[in-house]
Amino acid sequence: MALSDKRIALMLDEQYQELEVWYPYYRLKEAGARVVLVGPKEHETYRSKLGYPCVSDTAARDVEGGDFAAVIVPGGWAPDYMRRDESMIRFIRQCAEAKIILAAICHGGWMLCCTDALRGRRATSFIAIRHDMLNAGAEWVDEECVVDGNVITARCPDDLPAFCGAIIRALS
Repeated sequence: MALSDKRIALMLDEQYQELEVWYPYYRLKEAGARVVLVGPKEHETYRSKLGYPCVSDTAARDVEGGDFAAVIVPGGWAPDYMRRDESMIRFIRQCAEAKIILAAICHGGWMLCCTDALRGRRATSFIAIRHDMLNAGAEWVDEECVVDGNVITARCPDDLPAFCGAIIRALS
């Protein structure tokens, strides 16, 4: 399969948006990638906004950003929880420093704001965090999916087909 040699981190925490975790998870597995669910704690159950459980494969403190081809940050309220955990911030900063593909959808851009990855880049997000993205140095645009170098961003679940397509093309 096209992505059989790719290892992708999918970040996870409480109050994640269901489609923004499960759609990329299964779509990228279908393409042959190894998707690793990275949370603050290993083998911890995290609940979505609607209560749907998802169990992390590993803890952020136990992985290195450079060990992955890409990282995906879903939205919902999960990124607000993620940015409260220093190991999650350390991991996303390592991903940015390793210059791997940084993909964020909806409120996921909050985690990219914890790095310098948005500085001077075109990006999008859910409208509510537009000013956070601007303050992190992005040129914010209202588009379905924006690819600027290794940074891939999208606005909401409706944008998932374009978002996942862009990630797969970038990894191929």
